[in-house]
Amino acid sequence: QVQLVESGGGLVQPGGSVRLSCIASGFTFSRYGMNWYRQAPGKERELVATVTSDGGGTGYADSVKDRFTISRDNAKNTVYLQMNSLKPEDTAVYYCNVILGWSYYWGQGTQVTVSS
Repeated sequence: QVQLVESGGGLVQPGGSVRLSCIASGFTFSRYGMNWYRQAPGKERELVATVTSDGGGTGYADSVKDRFTISRDNAKNTVYLQMNSLKPEDTAVYYCNVILGWSYYWGQGTQVTVSS
């Protein structure tokens, strides 16, 4: 079965950095694009970043462009989200996502809290 396991969240000060990781299993990782979403309290889940299957193409929400970088290592079945210059409004639960056919799969999420 498809499994996505995120790690790397925590408490970070404004202006700081953190790297999230998501290890995938249960499908052929190198064939699919991968996404990072986030959901802040009281808000809808939003797409933050996306990467193509070979890692050659990426896309970002305007709110994180030039601060976040998505990447992947197909040999390790892992997708990353490097988050720099963090702001309090980046506080959210971050989810790894893959779309297989008509189905959306999610990890359990990892909390990132940006606060002094």
